[in-house]
Amino acid sequence: MEPSKRNYDIVLFGATGFVGALTAQYLALHAPDDCRWAVAGRNRTKLERLRERLTELNPACATLPLITADSTDPASLRSLAESSRVVATTVGPYVWYGEGLVEACAEAGTDYLDLTGEPEFVDTMYVRHDARARERGARLVHACGFDSVPHDLGALFTVRQLPTGVPLRVDGFVRTNAMFSGGTFASTLTALSRGTQTARAARERRLHEPRLVGRQARAQLGAPHFSKEAGAWALPMPTIDPQIIARSAAADERYGPDFRYRHFAAVKHLPFAIGGVAAVGAVAAASQLPPVRDWLMNRYEGGQGPDEARRARSWFTVRFVGEGGGRRVFTEVCGGDPGYDETAKILAEAALCLAFDELPERAGQLTPATAMGTALIERLRAAGMRFRVAHTR
Repeated sequence: MEPSKRNYDIVLFGATGFVGALTAQYLALHAPDDCRWAVAGRNRTKLERLRERLTELNPACATLPLITADSTDPASLRSLAESSRVVATTVGPYVWYGEGLVEACAEAGTDYLDLTGEPEFVDTMYVRHDARARERGARLVHACGFDSVPHDLGALFTVRQLPTGVPLRVDGFVRTNAMFSGGTFASTLTALSRGTQTARAARERRLHEPRLVGRQARAQLGAPHFSKEAGAWALPMPTIDPQIIARSAAADERYGPDFRYRHFAAVKHLPFAIGGVAAVGAVAAASQLPPVRDWLMNRYEGGQGPDEARRARSWFTVRFVGEGGGRRVFTEVCGGDPGYDETAKILAEAALCLAFDELPERAGQLTPATAMGTALIERLRAAGMRFRVAHTR
């Protein structure tokens, strides 16, 4: 079916989970009146309860369509993908539950969005479904939450303040006081426990991915150090964000002939920095022991999160330092609670962006910056997230 003839502009899959419900609430309050959207999940009763809550926010949601679909049922996923122009999903860990919907969207020519921070999943989906998505005109956009939109779009915003045609260096420094979501913790544990599979998926992707000719786009881990620019101890963050940014740079000559990005957590006090490193090491070690990993998964299970008051006190700031062509620029991306409220906002605005904005004619597996770029920056600015130039030298 042609996208213009489909029943819905946007379908939100996993809408009854914690972040899914927040995303649905955002759409209920901010989707334009002519947006044809629906919520989907495997439990009809939970979907009906969600619709009741959404109707309290917006009476128009009383007739919001409900779609029953299950990540283990290919036929339901195929029907879901064929019904909508854009599908956004919060159902993870994606390496376990995500591929069926990616495959269905690639085959149906449907734009796809998720919240994954799992490099193995992203690389495997590229190998298996990028080519078909290109053939069918589908945009497959992973990491459309706090992983990795503020970082990916922040790096793009920074690059646009620098000269063209010269080597560029960008460092990102992340600060937050927020709690991570149960879903994020589950995805992190899953990724840490699958080091061998992650490395294998990365190697497989390199065999399929075209190599850059005449240009470089790299993500480097960096070393712990005290950063004068951030005014804090900088600890390398081995998240998916640098990989996403490097792929955006590889796809866009505006990042220059030789681009390098490094990603750090900014920690004000040395004891906290040392404690943070120790905690990450402990979680990484625990993830290798199945009984301990299962216990941690059960303690911080997905679908749960902090209350509204706690989220209201949460914030994040990502400071970028960019250099190139004799110019140095300091930029910032700032927002509220990253793991829940801002992630829901980002996913919803990304879905609206794909559905309604004029974007480059691209298909296949894309990064947020490559698929939506400045259009999504402007949407997020209008929604309260700050992208600003702090100062230049």
